Amino acid sequence: METNLQNKAIEVYKRLDKEYPDAACSLNHKNPLQLLISTILSAQCTDRQVNKITPELFSKYKTARDFAEANLDELKRIVRPAGFYNSKTRAIKEAMKIIHERHNGEIPKTLEELTRLPGVGRKTANVVLGDGFNIPCIVVDTHVKRLSKRIGLTNSNDPTRIEFDLMKIFPKETWIKLGHLMIDHGRKVCNARKPECRICILKDLCNYHLSTKGEKQ
Repeated sequence: METNLQNKAIEVYKRLDKEYPDAACSLNHKNPLQLLISTILSAQCTDRQVNKITPELFSKYKTARDFAEANLDELKRIVRPAGFYNSKTRAIKEAMKIIHERHNGEIPKTLEELTRLPGVGRKTANVVLGDGFNIPCIVVDTHVKRLSKRIGLTNSNDPTRIEFDLMKIFPKETWIKLGHLMIDHGRKVCNARKPECRICILKDLCNYHLSTKGEKQ
């Protein structure tokens, strides 16, 4: 059973990789610190909007110490367009203070250390590990969750469980890009309310499409 699922997973990856060869992190960043901050800002906000905010933010603040010692009102002014700016600003300042004081200004490279930081959950930590440090991991966001369930790669609703299920069936060297591929496909084809099954390159592999509901799309 698992072998069949692994074969299916490999075929899913091959097709998505062919369709979206340039799939990559859409948050503009030059280093892991910038990526961590951008990912915190991206909660309940589009990556495009975050990318409009960060040029000013990163030109003004360059190190963990800079952010930790930043004027709160000025930081809020810049971050405000990302929404939930009070909580995001507080999380950024507190996280950067910890990084400055306990990690010599360097972003931690383990899931355990990252998730101890304010405003950093498992998904954010995996973004930083994968795209910031090239450490193999799978980011499970709403698109990855939706596609994984529809295709039949997992039966779980829990993001952590889904992450582990995908890690079992996808080769380790595909983990980082897998999330970006699924996100691109989720945004362009397999959207939440009305998936475009008729044009989907995965429809013959997809449990959702092969079901009665999927056939009606």
